[in-house]
Amino acid sequence: MLRVQQLSGGYSNYAILKDVSFEVERGELFGILGPNGSGKTTLLKMISGILPNQQGIIDINGRSLSDYSPKQLAQIVAVLPQHSSQSFSYTVKETVSFGRYAHQKGWFQSWSVEDEEIVQRVMTQTGVSDFQYKNIQELSGGERQRVYLAQALAQEPHILLLDEPTNHLDLSYQKELLDLLKSWTKEKGLTVISIFHDLNLAGLYCDRLLLLEEGSVRVQDTPDNVLKKEIIKDVYNTEIEKQPHPEVPAPQLVLLPKLKYGENEMITNPSLLKVLPDRIELHSPTMLRTMSSGVVGSGTGWYRTFVNRHVDKDYNCDNHRDEMASYLQKNGYDLEMTVGMMTAVMVEDLAYQLYKQDDFSVFIVVTAGVGNAIDASKSELHSFDLVPGTINTWIFVNGKLTEEAYIQSIMTATESKVKVMNDLQIIDKISGTLATGTSTDSILIAATQKGKLLEFAGTISPLGKLISKGVYECTAEAIRNSKKRTSS
Repeated sequence: MLRVQQLSGGYSNYAILKDVSFEVERGELFGILGPNGSGKTTLLKMISGILPNQQGIIDINGRSLSDYSPKQLAQIVAVLPQHSSQSFSYTVKETVSFGRYAHQKGWFQSWSVEDEEIVQRVMTQTGVSDFQYKNIQELSGGERQRVYLAQALAQEPHILLLDEPTNHLDLSYQKELLDLLKSWTKEKGLTVISIFHDLNLAGLYCDRLLLLEEGSVRVQDTPDNVLKKEIIKDVYNTEIEKQPHPEVPAPQLVLLPKLKYGENEMITNPSLLKVLPDRIELHSPTMLRTMSSGVVGSGTGWYRTFVNRHVDKDYNCDNHRDEMASYLQKNGYDLEMTVGMMTAVMVEDLAYQLYKQDDFSVFIVVTAGVGNAIDASKSELHSFDLVPGTINTWIFVNGKLTEEAYIQSIMTATESKVKVMNDLQIIDKISGTLATGTSTDSILIAATQKGKLLEFAGTISPLGKLISKGVYECTAEAIRNSKKRTSS
């Protein structure tokens, strides 16, 4: 649909763009990225015909851009600028109706039934028809942007050009606008070419991206291949990290501030642990990066308060997440900063220990009972009943873990727990075989992300050795404590 080949040009005799080439197919949402001054707006102006190019080719539908008259081009290409100002007091409908000018014929242009139908349709599609008789100056910034989008769509273009369309829009309007544009590319075959200032929005919505650097193409490809840490760091000259979006397969980037939070000191230690009548609590002085299977705060995130709550064995688990959240709030915990677990084990039966190396340490806390012990290889013999967790393991690391180390920490801890069950001859009552754990074990790995970099947590790595030893010793002690109490 659009072919740009060896394009160069700019203003006067100064070439801002240098040898730019790319193609955009029908129905694509194509994003243009680059730092300030890299030529993004200049490129868009050349594609729209506002600014002539000095060298190179711009073809639309196999025909050179220069072969189109302004009116012919307006029937194919519509432009939504970054920020539109309206000095005249037009109504919303009148503003949208200007988009039909390119399709009107003759000296005495008249308003047709078709014009009216198209204007009403695009106003409905963009959600502005309810205030079509309002003065546009009375609208909010987000509402105005939708009106100008409706005006552009009233041209019935094949290509829609946008210059940072989400600029000046609040979060809900950004999503609403981009969701709408994305649906039109898929359902109506509209080609959208847009400049993006927000790299994360571009990564989330665009099919392909073009990254400009000092007027030249640095890379053009899918979002995953353009939004690479090394490329963005180099082009934008800033520290970033790349991470996956939690809901869709799209890359997201986060800035890394120069400011470092806290010193390289031991944060998690036994002095922070509180054993209350119905719960165990650890409140860290700083936020810890956490991976857990908690009832509240599961998955990954940054938390500073950790709660292991005792509940009776006949606890009703029908809505345990909401009930747990309510419990935490009633006891003054901030849900945004708290990981919460449940256990049927008496909290006084816990075992904990701090394990130190020269330049990092691990603090292990375990509550463990074996009343619902299960052999994982025989789990099909058991019914699926939600019961409170029995072996809850907390692993706090004073050090900096890689993503790999977080996963390996869970693996290493699990291997140690299974070894305890074997050595203590804990039996699955249904299968009669050695148990490997309980039906609802829960685990937490939390690290300060300061100090020594700990790349691995496999069983023979320095971190893995401490986790192996600590989880084994604390789990065995917690099981003995529980058995001693229940047998007395």
